Amino acid sequence: MRGKGIRVAASMFWLSVAAGCATQPTTAPDFGDDCIIGRASVQDGDSLEIRGQRIRLEGIDAPEYGQTCDRDGKTERCGRIAASHLRSEIGWQPVQCASQGYDRYGRMLAYCYQDGTDLNEMMVRSGHAVAYRQYTRRYVSAETEARRAGRGIWATDFDMPWDWRRVN
Repeated sequence: MRGKGIRVAASMFWLSVAAGCATQPTTAPDFGDDCIIGRASVQDGDSLEIRGQRIRLEGIDAPEYGQTCDRDGKTERCGRIAASHLRSEIGWQPVQCASQGYDRYGRMLAYCYQDGTDLNEMMVRSGHAVAYRQYTRRYVSAETEARRAGRGIWATDFDMPWDWRRVN
């Protein structure tokens, strides 16, 4: 009987989280029918997976997992650092993502939130991703702030992720 009580409690927890999908801050996109909620695993600095659904954080571009940057003549793994930062920020708490469509690789393009925090913006503001101006200007001011403050990759010499992908 104890196991059944745990399953019911877990179901009630996820129902309460799902109800939150529609109650994001007013700056959040509409969390309508194409919303996914759950514990996220980080693939890299701009990609998650929730319940088997691959998700690409919309409007940002983080260094690729294998990408390096140079800081004061020393090489650092900025792609791994970006993924690690996202992972540490998310922890084990549920993430809510609102789909904006799908990319050519079948990944959901989404704005993702946790406890009202825009995770896409957090990655740019912390200097672990750049605004992907080709698709939206939504995170340009966050990037400007990170660049001026010399946060994350802005304290290094680096190639823009789209340039690095083109040659690697």
